[in-house]
Amino acid sequence: QVQLVESGGGLVHPGGSLRVSCVASGFTFSSYPMSWVRQAPVTGLEWVSGISAGGGSTTYADSVKGRFTISRDNAKNTLYLQMNSLKPEDTALYYCKRGGLYSDGPRGQGTQVTVLS
Repeated sequence: QVQLVESGGGLVHPGGSLRVSCVASGFTFSSYPMSWVRQAPVTGLEWVSGISAGGGSTTYADSVKGRFTISRDNAKNTLYLQMNSLKPEDTALYYCKRGGLYSDGPRGQGTQVTVLS
């Protein structure tokens, strides 16, 4: 079955950096676009970034553009999100999702990112 396992979250000061990862199994990872989405306590689910199946095309929400970088290693079935210049409003549970912006694909269990305010 499809499994998506996120890791790498943590506690960081404003301006700091984190890299979260997502290891995929149970499907042909290299055939699917992938996304990162996040959910904060007081907001709904927010799409953060997406990447094409081959990795050649990336898109970002305006709120993270210029600070976050999505990438993937299809040989390792792994999706990454490098997060720089973190802000308190980036605090959320970060999920990887199979599919693009409008996809209702499966998500992992999430990894918590907390930026101290």
